[in-house]
Amino acid sequence: MAEILLIHGSCHGAWCWHRLIPELAARGLTARAIDLPGRDGAPTTLAAQAQAIRAAITGPTLLLAHSAGGFPMTVAAELSTDKITALIYLCAYLPRPGQSLAQMRRASGPDQPLVPAYRLTPDRSAFYFAEDQIDALFYHDCRPEDRALARARLCPEPRLPQETPFPQTDRAARLPRYYIACRDDRAIPPAFQADMAGALPPQHRFALDASHSPFFSMPAEIARIAAQIAASIA
Repeated sequence: MAEILLIHGSCHGAWCWHRLIPELAARGLTARAIDLPGRDGAPTTLAAQAQAIRAAITGPTLLLAHSAGGFPMTVAAELSTDKITALIYLCAYLPRPGQSLAQMRRASGPDQPLVPAYRLTPDRSAFYFAEDQIDALFYHDCRPEDRALARARLCPEPRLPQETPFPQTDRAARLPRYYIACRDDRAIPPAFQADMAGALPPQHRFALDASHSPFFSMPAEIARIAAQIAASIA
């Protein structure tokens, strides 16, 4: 069975998957998590992030990305589908041809809950979220210890990858793609998630009554869905 490679979203890192990996293992699924280039706001590009994902793939691999991680995950698949068995978007951005993540976010509608918490670094090359707002935005259904972990580990995110248009070649669209929406998400509006997921077949869409951080609040439920997907493509 394919290994699962976990790809974090903005300002997070491999550390955020600590509850999900054991749940996947309990279902016989091997999973690893990586840190994307750009940690701590260091300069990087969308292409470099995608190449890092490609470099981490050693055999048949199912990619699972959270939030902004949907963009470099999909670009990695656009570079080549060799060894990639499927793509899973966990309340993630599912790219649209010619649009950047920032363009998609701005076009998602008048409800952009991240805007009040969005802060730029002094040189404006990276962003982060106001500490006094992150619990309400991302972790309102999560355990206190996971909220504390996030507050200690969140870091600035470089802007350039999210301002780079998606370079579609149709390779990714030929892979099996799945979407897990979060109906209590206060970061990416659930209606926008449903709109993005609408590009996929109905049987490839799932939903959880979770916040934007189901890897903390509902890891068993994610693992159950991932196991179902993995079995269907084995």
